[in-house]
Amino acid sequence: MPDQLSTIYSDFLEGSYDCVDRVVLNAYFGRGQFGGGFRLWWRALNGSDENLDDTHLMRMAGRFSRRLRAWAKENKVPMIYSSPGERKHDRAAEYLATHDVKPGVFMILVSKAPGLVWEAQMTGTGKLGPLVIKKPWPYVNHYSFHILDPDWGHLTIKMSGHPPFGAQVMLNGHEYVACQAQKAGVGFTKQDNCFTTVTNAADLAKVADTLSAQRTAERLRQLCERWIYTTCLCFALDLEEQKRSAFHYQYSVYQMEYSRNLLFSSGRQMDQVFQALIDRTRGPLDLDRVRTIFGDKKRPHYDKRKKNPTRWGVVVETPAYDVTIFKVHYGKMTLKIYTKGERVLRIEVIVHNTREYRWGRSLPCFPDIVIRLRGILERFLNTVGCMNACFVSDETLEKLPEPAQIGRTRVGGIDLNTSRMRRIAEAVLALSASPAGFTASDLVRQVHSMSGQPESEYGARRAAYDIKKLRAKGMVSKIGKSRRYEPVPEGLRSLTALLVLREKIIKPMLAASGQPQPPSKPLNPTPIDHHYENLRAGMRGLFKELGLVA
Repeated sequence: MPDQLSTIYSDFLEGSYDCVDRVVLNAYFGRGQFGGGFRLWWRALNGSDENLDDTHLMRMAGRFSRRLRAWAKENKVPMIYSSPGERKHDRAAEYLATHDVKPGVFMILVSKAPGLVWEAQMTGTGKLGPLVIKKPWPYVNHYSFHILDPDWGHLTIKMSGHPPFGAQVMLNGHEYVACQAQKAGVGFTKQDNCFTTVTNAADLAKVADTLSAQRTAERLRQLCERWIYTTCLCFALDLEEQKRSAFHYQYSVYQMEYSRNLLFSSGRQMDQVFQALIDRTRGPLDLDRVRTIFGDKKRPHYDKRKKNPTRWGVVVETPAYDVTIFKVHYGKMTLKIYTKGERVLRIEVIVHNTREYRWGRSLPCFPDIVIRLRGILERFLNTVGCMNACFVSDETLEKLPEPAQIGRTRVGGIDLNTSRMRRIAEAVLALSASPAGFTASDLVRQVHSMSGQPESEYGARRAAYDIKKLRAKGMVSKIGKSRRYEPVPEGLRSLTALLVLREKIIKPMLAASGQPQPPSKPLNPTPIDHHYENLRAGMRGLFKELGLVA
């Protein structure tokens, strides 16, 4: 089902496609996550736990490093120690673009990061005591194996050198789609993780949709097990040791990105649509700021994001040309709209840590997470589309102030001439892009933050009554049997149009009509200035005929 924004600008589009972008999977050995299981694994590996101490644990990490360095030197695979903050994936991508690489490991990058490290405590009699995990996690060497897979393209397996050898598998859905589209004969031009030109957008969309299928979870498992045991873990435990100790990884989804890419026919039209979209939605969505910076700009530090995880704002990442990224944060989720290439408008939803949400994190839950992210993305696009192309029917305008009924409760109408209802409408618009909806308490907090009104004047009971009025007019609906609410697209369009008309058109026109002489004209008037002058003169004539002005 197409979203509101795509429907509005369908005449300007050559096509569109949805794609799962960056995916990060956690690979972990379940028995190695608690002391008893780790001791059983050590016994299976070595025959007993007599040598289970800090010295032998460190020796195992050292053996991992020595074996890996020797293998890299023998096979002429670059093994590079990275500095903190370096974008390791970009460095590997540059190497991949300038060298002829065969499938397999083509680069290894080593960096320090917090990792799980077991500590074997000894009793006073010299026997092994309880096993504890060092807290906080110490910084240890992590080895990033950059691998070229024939089906999935460039992927990375980042593994800790200390047992139980926790790992992360990082891949990108666009790499997979590019490999499959090339096999299917679909022509395209790819920039980073986006297709900027496509010969057949419909065929590309079919290939991209395969990543949302139920069998994708099993494909990901096969991909991980194709490389993680024989390419990465083998430097710590050879295949015989893995079999003897029953070492087997389990996988869970840690991060995921899902995007919708709109392919415009004209880059100029795309830029006009995007800039107008930002200008019209930043106020209603209560964004902190909008910045467009020419040149290079680094990504915001993750530390700043953690300090204020719910902030909303638009920032600029490192562009190849002037670019604005419209970004909305909701805790551990982020919604973004930005341009890629010359004619692609990209809308993206990111979940930074699935642990924060009750969606399930195991690998079989992968298709369900994709469905949830797609729903959040479409809801966000419906909200933005409603704000960007708004209208109010005559019937809605006439019946809005009239009383209505919700269930058996009779409630009053909605009069936007009162300051209270205007604040409520603005607060609902600000909360409209919330993925999980909003409660009456959320509405109260939003009203207080936007107006500075004390809580004694507007509390949760009044907010609940105002929500009933909006529900009675079909502008807000209840989410299931919960106490959370979400705006209805049609009602959102009406609220937006009424506020925009009142604040941006009617009030300025009334103020201008009271001036006996027009203000000084600009020296170099633009076509917009001419249209505004004609509109102002026409409105003044209309007010005279209605008797509103002398």
